[in-house]
Amino acid sequence: MVGNNIQINEFKPPHQLNTAVLFLVFNRLKTTKQVFKAIRKAKPPRLYIAADGARIDQKDESKKVIEVREYISSNIDWECEVKTLFRERNHGCKLAVSEAIDWFFENEEMGIILEDDCLPSQSFFWFCEELLEKFKNDMRVWQISGNNFHFGWDRDEDYSYYFSFYGSIWGWASWKTRWNHYDLNMKSYEEIKSKKYLWDIFGNQAEADFRISNYDKIKNGLDTWDFQWTYARFINSGLSIVPKINLVKNLGFGKEATHTHFEHDRRSDMNTDNLRLPLSHQDFVIRDKKSDDKFFKEFVEFNDSFFKKSVRKLLETIIGMLKK
Repeated sequence: MVGNNIQINEFKPPHQLNTAVLFLVFNRLKTTKQVFKAIRKAKPPRLYIAADGARIDQKDESKKVIEVREYISSNIDWECEVKTLFRERNHGCKLAVSEAIDWFFENEEMGIILEDDCLPSQSFFWFCEELLEKFKNDMRVWQISGNNFHFGWDRDEDYSYYFSFYGSIWGWASWKTRWNHYDLNMKSYEEIKSKKYLWDIFGNQAEADFRISNYDKIKNGLDTWDFQWTYARFINSGLSIVPKINLVKNLGFGKEATHTHFEHDRRSDMNTDNLRLPLSHQDFVIRDKKSDDKFFKEFVEFNDSFFKKSVRKLLETIIGMLKK
């Protein structure tokens, strides 16, 4: 369990938020409203809104896209500098998101990034802000994540966060100096793969194979941006910061999702809470391999296994039959 000096139920902001937020939206008004409500409560001084265009082969999607944009634009009721990147045509997940983050960091040295299905607790914003400032010149740290997938398990209760090779992008923050290393096309990958440097990074066959299978999908045209970001972090030995409790809930599990289709995934119904501020910092920057190994075993290796996929397919079939 997380120590009482770390976790609190009620959160009172210690000061006005000073950090910019990039809000990535598309066509889901319901989840957009929930996430925007959290952003609206935090009152960031600068809000960047990026929205991809509707797909021409999807009936009525244009109307949904317009509704999302109009809802946000008409509900910004605090003093805030607003910038928008509204696409006229659909760029797809890979380009729409990566180009939006490019745009964000062309204007900001550091900031918070939220997608339209990532619902943060209020302390998430100030958690990111404190750590963005603390580690802005420390190139060992590349990302601040809002997720903790350990469901109460904690190796060390003394601190508010740990350092990880992983770190989810379901609500995260970073710096321009790190994002500048992002390469959408992963030009160095063939060399890294052929010389087996990924084995040096991870130290085990299972994880190297898992990463290679993902990165090969990118080279084969997978429409995503986030594998490239993990790749940039890995090949530059960049660490993520993971909070000791979960600060962001993913609302997007289900059939309409781009990637998180399995709505009965354990991570689809996670609670969020608040961290006590100021944060409890350690005086060292060391990867918590024990926590990373536990995460990989429970959520990566197992989820990617043939057994897991078979059980998931069977469960989805049963649920579908029961709904009929």
